[in-house]
Amino acid sequence: MAPVKRDDAERLGAHVSTQGGVQTAPGRGSAIGATAIQLFTKTPNQWKEPALSEAAVREFRQNLESSGLRMVVSHDSYLINLASPDPVLNARSTTSFIAELSRCETLGIPWVVSHPGNYIDDREQGLQRNAERYTSCLREVKGKVGVLIENTAGSGTALGTTFQELRQLRDLIGDDVRHRVGFCLDTCHLYSAGYDIVTRYDAVWDEWEKVVGFAHLGCLHLNDSKTPFDSRRDRHELIAEGSLGAEPFRRIMRDMRLGGVAKVLETPKGDDEVTNDRKMLRRLRAYARG
Repeated sequence: MAPVKRDDAERLGAHVSTQGGVQTAPGRGSAIGATAIQLFTKTPNQWKEPALSEAAVREFRQNLESSGLRMVVSHDSYLINLASPDPVLNARSTTSFIAELSRCETLGIPWVVSHPGNYIDDREQGLQRNAERYTSCLREVKGKVGVLIENTAGSGTALGTTFQELRQLRDLIGDDVRHRVGFCLDTCHLYSAGYDIVTRYDAVWDEWEKVVGFAHLGCLHLNDSKTPFDSRRDRHELIAEGSLGAEPFRRIMRDMRLGGVAKVLETPKGDDEVTNDRKMLRRLRAYARG
């Protein structure tokens, strides 16, 4: 399929499957008309670490170059908890995260989207453990690959629900690797955590700029929500078909401050891997055209 021609600044797409190997992901991005994709480099709910063959790496890079995609990010394993007080889980999570960073460096994927950990016992101690693990992992994996810490919806003992806590977590990371750390904001998580981007859109983004700064925003997950405002629940819905509605997504797509930020759908796939994603991307591009 020929590369999709889009606005030069656009980096818009979806999370795509890597069934059949990571090298298949760029083609799936092209199939939905994306200019950006997110992928898993391993099965996200298993500890087993895959071995990347030279052939798979070469094919991934070739497919990416010919795809017309402008941005690729990975998402780390759901099992990883770098804030855990359990020394066994913390060590296993560290090993897995180092492996994820290494795969991305090998593949040429510049960013790993990562959920902050669950502190379990004490929030401040959890933040410190999380920052120490991010620091040690980045020091272990030399190169350019970086981490985009994702905001969370506010359930349980998850870290990273507020802008202040995200800023604090980054500030605790070692000076020598902090430049390799940014953020990914999920619209569903924002709304569920009490950031009202429906009725207070400008105020929320003004707070982000004041507390963290747009310079550190590398990716947006564009997801509507199945649950009401401030629900503290992470339930994604199709764009404009949930509690957020269309308006915040219209504004995001027209917001010059977010023009160069990668925007990735994590909305329900439906009966196949392409129909809903194509529909949602058409909808978002229509919002952008205004």
